[in-house]
Amino acid sequence: MVGHRLMGMALVFKGEFAQARMHLDRALALYDPAAHRSLAALFGQDNKMASLTFRSLALWLLGYPDAALADAEHALKHAREIGQAGTLMYALTLPSWIPILCGEYAAANAHSDEAVALAEEKGTLMWKALGTVTRGCVLALTSKASDAVQMINAGINAWRSTGSTFWMPWYLSNLARAHAQLGEVNEAGRYIGEAMTILKTAKENWCEAEVCRLAGEIALKSSEPDVAKAETYFQRALAVARKQQAKSWELRAAMSTARLWRDQGEQQQACELLAPVCGWFSEGFDTLDLKEAKALLKSLAAQGNRGPHLEV
Repeated sequence: MVGHRLMGMALVFKGEFAQARMHLDRALALYDPAAHRSLAALFGQDNKMASLTFRSLALWLLGYPDAALADAEHALKHAREIGQAGTLMYALTLPSWIPILCGEYAAANAHSDEAVALAEEKGTLMWKALGTVTRGCVLALTSKASDAVQMINAGINAWRSTGSTFWMPWYLSNLARAHAQLGEVNEAGRYIGEAMTILKTAKENWCEAEVCRLAGEIALKSSEPDVAKAETYFQRALAVARKQQAKSWELRAAMSTARLWRDQGEQQQACELLAPVCGWFSEGFDTLDLKEAKALLKSLAAQGNRGPHLEV
């Protein structure tokens, strides 16, 4: 059970999401509360909760947002039932990325606030740092960029003081997003560049496609937008997402590329890229990404009046 859990977690970080899901499915099938709950004292958190957490991330990345949300909610419920502080802080922090990725920012913010409060009560720097970064990322995603920069930096500094390097490409990319919102394009470019460097050295590839996509968006925000550079990053994001079977990242990369092509007068080409990716999804229609994708498709069809038919 422990071996499958750890293998699944490692494969998520590597960007091998389908294989990760198989191992995490197996870990959960093998979990026996009577035999395994006591292991929480050894690992710092319960193995079932941790397996649900990473399976939820794998499911979201593979394009199953509703299933991912269900796993994240199950992880938190299970943690509350156990009542161990380490397990609860874990469940309030890491699974909160699923509502963030689905656009449910209020829920994620409530979870991170609770995590920070509990971490302060227990004197746990690691979970306080993670909760703080999560708060900052929600601020960046809700157009509160100035506050986001301060909070993400505070969280990153605290996280680095623990000696950990996990999650840094993701945190730095959100810091870059906040600087870009403030018009600080050079700073945004510096942080997204740092995120890409860590991706190469640490091989933490789970968010590579999204980091590349954000690099493309930042290239378009300079005083002299570099369209060719942006398109190169978007194409890289699409290629990585497809290789990893990361449908949720592919959808985002397809939207960014479609908007770029639309602005160049290529509505038909934009529709032909986005429509099949959007049409692949069988769930998650109330999530932010799919709502935005369908709205973009309707807009492209209206502008070109010749896009491919898709039930939107």
